[in-house]
Amino acid sequence: MSSVNEMLIREIVSEVLGRLGAAGAVSSVPAAGGGGAQCGCGGKAGTGFRGKFGVFQDATEACNAAQEAFVQLQKSGIAGRRRIEEIVKELAETNAEEWGRVELEETKIGRLDHKIEKLKILKLVPGVDWLRPDARSGDHGIMLEEYTPFGVVGAVTPSTHSIPTMSGNIVNIVAAGNSVVFNPHPSAAKCAAMALRRYNEAIYREIGIENVACIVEQPTMDSFKAICSHDAIRLLLVTGGPGVVKAAMQTGKRAICAGPGNPPVLVDDTACMQRAARAIIQGAAYDNNLLCIGEKEVFALDTIAEKLMVEMEKNGGVRLSAGQLEALTKAAFTFKEGQGGGCAHASVNRDFIGKDPIVLARAAGVTIPAGTQLLFAETEADHAFVVEEQMMPFVPVVRVRSVEEGVARAVEAEHGYKHTSIIHSHDVEAMTAMGRALDTTLFIKNGPSMAGLGLGGEGYLSFSIATPTGEGVSNPRTFTRVRRCVMVDNLRIY
Repeated sequence: MSSVNEMLIREIVSEVLGRLGAAGAVSSVPAAGGGGAQCGCGGKAGTGFRGKFGVFQDATEACNAAQEAFVQLQKSGIAGRRRIEEIVKELAETNAEEWGRVELEETKIGRLDHKIEKLKILKLVPGVDWLRPDARSGDHGIMLEEYTPFGVVGAVTPSTHSIPTMSGNIVNIVAAGNSVVFNPHPSAAKCAAMALRRYNEAIYREIGIENVACIVEQPTMDSFKAICSHDAIRLLLVTGGPGVVKAAMQTGKRAICAGPGNPPVLVDDTACMQRAARAIIQGAAYDNNLLCIGEKEVFALDTIAEKLMVEMEKNGGVRLSAGQLEALTKAAFTFKEGQGGGCAHASVNRDFIGKDPIVLARAAGVTIPAGTQLLFAETEADHAFVVEEQMMPFVPVVRVRSVEEGVARAVEAEHGYKHTSIIHSHDVEAMTAMGRALDTTLFIKNGPSMAGLGLGGEGYLSFSIATPTGEGVSNPRTFTRVRRCVMVDNLRIY
């Protein structure tokens, strides 16, 4: 493969890390190979890749170890891959409370109960059994198409769901027959390395593969560049905004890109207001609104908007006044000189991302009762809280005069990311109109956003939703090649 363009790599890493507040962490993290170990290996690994259990200081060494593990994984067969899937799911559930606390202590964003739950529900992530070959039989013999691995996958994990995302990716990627190298978010690298080491230790004890999932313990721009340019890396799994997606797809390697989202909610006058309010609070408050699928803005028909907001107050929401909203907006966003709360180019104050409602309430100058799940307020459609993917426990509510206007506003707010949209309605025509107009990867009707990933709704779980590159909710097939085997004029029995 041609050498990776350094400027593109820097754009990828800067945006991936900068979106969630670690732009400064990139320059402050020691270069690969320096500093002490943080995962328990103490820098006393044996010769070669032995004793590392997937945790490396050097990205090139991590890639080499993953390539060796890939060869070993091929020899272990389907049974070995299935057992790895089981080990990851079992350990995630068993250690959910401990690992949830460790991740929250390191990242300082989100909610402990939801950090724990995200690990307990990893059993919903599909594995080996998802890969079903396709066969055809005809007058001229038989044909078999199988899903086969790429080799080694290079992946970036976010700080929002570090251990859950990494764990789910391991299940999907290894179930497909690949090994993987992670360049984690610097703000959540220690907890990721800790969990990954535990996975590898258990995998090694049972099937003898030591580095099926590898991680750069102290990630930098250079470590990500090294991963992207390594010959063993056949596929990239990248999370980030539009700039990241564009740059990743120009690295010369196939990239599966999980891009941004700004999910709108539409509530019409046929919906059950109690159910809609409950679902909006539940979804937008989940892990303090860190989920990329989480409800970010609500468009409600004017005739039912007040009733909806009253029900939201009954279900754990606190309504802000116009003055309190203004105070919160000034604290939560940075505006260019001369621009106000309606500016479409506001920058989110990272100190508020994923924080508890009480932190936002303090900035708004309001006292909220214990157990408050979410703050909300009425805004205009061009308000910063509507336009920006803000990832904090607050939702703006915008009044619209008709379903048609609501759909049009939702299209504007979603920015064409084609990520997630939600509607509360009993009108099939309204559902159809919104589904067609937004064309999002996830479209949830009459439920919270998490129902779109199997939590309270039907379906399977993944923390990597590839919207820009079209793979959708990732699963083991996402990380495979399709190979066809044909036998001509024979083996057709009848």
